Amino acid sequence: MSDLSSPIHAPALLDKLQWRYATKKMDATRAVPQDKVDRIVEAARLAPTSSGLQPYEIIVVTSKAVRAQIQPIAWNQAQITDGSHLLVFAAWDNYTPERINHMFDLTNEQRGFTNEGWENYRQMLLKTYPPRDAEVNFQHAARQAYIGLGAALIAAAFEEVDSTPMEGFDPAKLDDILKLRERGLRSVAILPLGYRADEGDWLVTLKKVRRPLAQFATEVK
Repeated sequence: MSDLSSPIHAPALLDKLQWRYATKKMDATRAVPQDKVDRIVEAARLAPTSSGLQPYEIIVVTSKAVRAQIQPIAWNQAQITDGSHLLVFAAWDNYTPERINHMFDLTNEQRGFTNEGWENYRQMLLKTYPPRDAEVNFQHAARQAYIGLGAALIAAAFEEVDSTPMEGFDPAKLDDILKLRERGLRSVAILPLGYRADEGDWLVTLKKVRRPLAQFATEVK
């Protein structure tokens, strides 16, 4: 780690992260191109998860009618309808043997071989996760979904797409609108994608404020 008191020379990605902010007003006339959305979702798909289980899914909501249903149960935040896409991060409601086995079987299929240590690890998870309380398992899965959310935020910035991560919504009502519980999923976070409006966003001109690096990161030598 470099000297925490010295300035950081920002490469391209850091420049994009300086550029991004939690956009408060999006231009409803501009839609994010599909290829950019695809790359943002792919970045979340490639994000790491505990034991490689990927215990969450992303629902990409483009329907204006459905987003109009969601807006009132999300504090009427305008980005939900003014943006062109809404990503819903939904975690598994529980770890089941079927879900765990599916991911281990998929890994073996894709890699083309089985490994004794890997199979022993499968059995350890099967003995540990399914017997736990479902809420404990959901909370664990939800934390994995946030890793994907972070990857999507960074990817959106890289694509110069504006986004606003949100927890301010009624999860039970969103689950009902999207029929997530029937799929064994529970909503965790939502991410509108779009482009900042030219006017009307009080936050866009304000300086990005973060704690100084020396107050944020500590090096243990």
